[in-house]
Amino acid sequence: MYINNYFNTTIWSEQKLEFLKSLNKASDKYIKEARKKNKEHIKKFGDFGISHHSTPLITDNNFLDFKKYVGQKSWEYLDHQGYDMSQYQTMFSEMWVQEFAKKGGGHHSAHIHWNQHVSGFYFLKCSDKTSYPVFHEPRTGARATKLKMKPDQKGVWGGTELIHFKPTPGTLIIFPGFLEHEFAVDFGKEPFRFIHWNIQAVQKEMAKDV
Repeated sequence: MYINNYFNTTIWSEQKLEFLKSLNKASDKYIKEARKKNKEHIKKFGDFGISHHSTPLITDNNFLDFKKYVGQKSWEYLDHQGYDMSQYQTMFSEMWVQEFAKKGGGHHSAHIHWNQHVSGFYFLKCSDKTSYPVFHEPRTGARATKLKMKPDQKGVWGGTELIHFKPTPGTLIIFPGFLEHEFAVDFGKEPFRFIHWNIQAVQKEMAKDV
């Protein structure tokens, strides 16, 4: 019997340590500003469960080389899926940096990024004691007819419903915007900071007017 794997969901990942030092430094001011905005809330309720979310990074030249790299890799990612990328140009919809609260509780519930062709993360501060992304099975039909997996099953199989992706500082992840994902609850034991972005593939003729 032939085994044919169709409708695969591709996630790219790699270690890009050359950006780590400069982007940690460049993102410091954004996290400080985000903490200031949350100051009143923290005074009243504490910072448990807070995610410090920056203003947009797209126009900051400190992130320019990183943007160029991610934009090119996103183009290659879509080209690898078989799309005719000679007709398209990748453009950032948004990019921001986040850091979870020092006292823990930071997390993100499961969600997708509507109308975004590529999404991604670059991890600046993390460890085996911090939060991490969890990717969900995207096929609604498969989720509706889910069966129990074998109790001793290890690794990733056709029936695997959740992928727990454990990054290290410098890990870059690229995935389709339609892929549902969340962040596990952080316990505040060590700093957890990452850059997040969304990218659209825009027809070249339209991109000229943007």
